[in-house]
Parts: sequence; structure tokens; C-alpha cells
Amino acid sequence: MTPETTSPAPRDLTRFAWLSIATAILTIALKAGAWYITGSVGLLSDAAESLVNLVAAVFALIALRVAARPADKSHHFGHSKAEYFSAAGEGVMIFVAAVFIIVTAVERLLSPTPIDNVGAGLAVSVVASILNGATAMVLLRAGRAHRSKTLQADGKHLLADVWTTVGVLVGVGLVALTGWHRLDPIVALLVGVNIIVTGWKLVTESAEGLMDVSWPKQDNADLARLMRRFTGDEVDIHALRTRESGHQRYCDFHLLVPGAWTVDRAHDLCEEIEAAVKQAFDGVVVTGHIEPREDPRSYSDYEAEVALPEY
Repeated sequence: MTPETTSPAPRDLTRFAWLSIATAILTIALKAGAWYITGSVGLLSDAAESLVNLVAAVFALIALRVAARPADKSHHFGHSKAEYFSAAGEGVMIFVAAVFIIVTAVERLLSPTPIDNVGAGLAVSVVASILNGATAMVLLRAGRAHRSKTLQADGKHLLADVWTTVGVLVGVGLVALTGWHRLDPIVALLVGVNIIVTGWKLVTESAEGLMDVSWPKQDNADLARLMRRFTGDEVDIHALRTRESGHQRYCDFHLLVPGAWTVDRAHDLCEEIEAAVKQAFDGVVVTGHIEPREDPRSYSDYEAEVALPEY
């Protein structure tokens, strides 16, 4: 067995969490101001979601700090899974915000109240939405580039917040045009349902990550295609498995070679394969295990593996 004993150095991504925190504080102030001058329950629900954004951003900061810690005696594979706890916590906070929004909307639906200063309130909310949208784009790009579940979750949440604000603005605008005040709480109810859907997705994605989900389908296919290049009449590869742990990726495989090969020859080929995988997939930890292809015990390894393509 030739494992890579050291993982790539963790990346400090906390600067993105600080950006999210700053944006959340600013948008809370703007949206709370919009609600104060209009009295719109839709805008109140929008401000409540921004409060959740702030709590989620603090969760993200803590998780990213923990995930950036290197491997130690108690955590041989590092701390990258801490990111999933942040995403799950954010999902739970989204549910809390949704309950608050729905309860408030039902109360206002039963007792509709006129809204005031619509123009000023909408203008303030538009500014807040632009800030959220810009920050969401930064977080999503950084999340994809660094394979950070925390940043991707925070970015998706902020983007959902943008669409929530758009819906609220439309609702408040329609109230101003039609005079039908129940439109405001109806839009707030729709916002609450949308937030619940977003929270559910974050919680389920976090659960998958904690259960060592495999790489995305296309990446697995590319990996299998790369491995096939090293197989032939004498060499085969099986028990190819992948998993993700936060931003960190892992891959292991079994290399079947003739039993007559020297240890040096088999080891050199295994090292070559590992180097090719690490070059093709940034930051992956690769472990290769060498087995004699004539031994029947070499073929009773794992049922769940990445299938190599047939040619």
C-alpha cells in the first residue's frame, strides 16, 4: 500500500465569511429601515431572513476556521468535515426564519394593514438586494474554486434571499397599485415556503457529505477514464472509490499486477498512477494498493466502486 501520508495544506477561506457577515449587517439595517417606513410584513419577512444570513455567516466563519486546521494526532484526515456542520446549521436557521415569517404573515392576512411610503421602502430594499447579489456571486465562485461546501451554501442562501426580495418587492408594488392589502402577507407566505425549500436542500446536502458522498458523476467518469489508460494485458485496476470531505477529496484503488513483478516495478507503476490522478484533480489524496492478479483473494474487495469504462 502506498498512501499519501500528508494531505494538501488547508486553505484559509475566512475572508469570505467576513465579507458575508459585513453584507448581512448592512442588509439587515437597510431592510429593517424599509420595513419601518412602510409597515410591510413582506419587507419584515425579508429583514428576518437577512438576520438568518448573519447567523449563518457567523456559523460559516467558525466552520471555516476549524476546517483550516491541519491534521493532528486526533484527526488524521484533517478537519474539513466541519464545513458540513455549518451548512446544516444554516439550514436549521432557515427553518426558524421561515416559521417566523409564516406566523407573522398569517396574522397580517387575518388583519390586513395598509402600507406607507412604498417608493422609499422599495428603493432601500433594491439597494440591499444588489449588495446580497454581488456577495452571493463572490461566495459561489470562491466555493466552486475551493470546493468549499460552506461558501457554496452561504452563496446559495444569499442568492435565494435576492429572489425573495424580488418577490417581496413585486408584492408590495402590487399592493400599492391595486390597494388589495392581503397581497402583502400572501407574498410573505410564499417567501416562507421558498425559504423552507432552501433550508431542506442545505440540510440534505450536508447529510450526504457527512456520509462520505462520492465525487460528482462526471468527475468519477473522468477518473475512471484516466485509470483505464494504465490497464492492459498484465495490469488491471479495480476497487476504485472516491469520497468528499468538505473541500478535501479522497481516492483509492487496487492495482492488480503479475505476482512475478518485483516490488520496485509494481511500486513505480502505482506511484505513476497516483501522480497522474493528483495532476488531473487538484488537491486529491490518493491511496493505491498493490495486489497479485493471480490470487483469487484479490477480487473480493468492494461491491460499491467506480466502474472503469469498457472499450
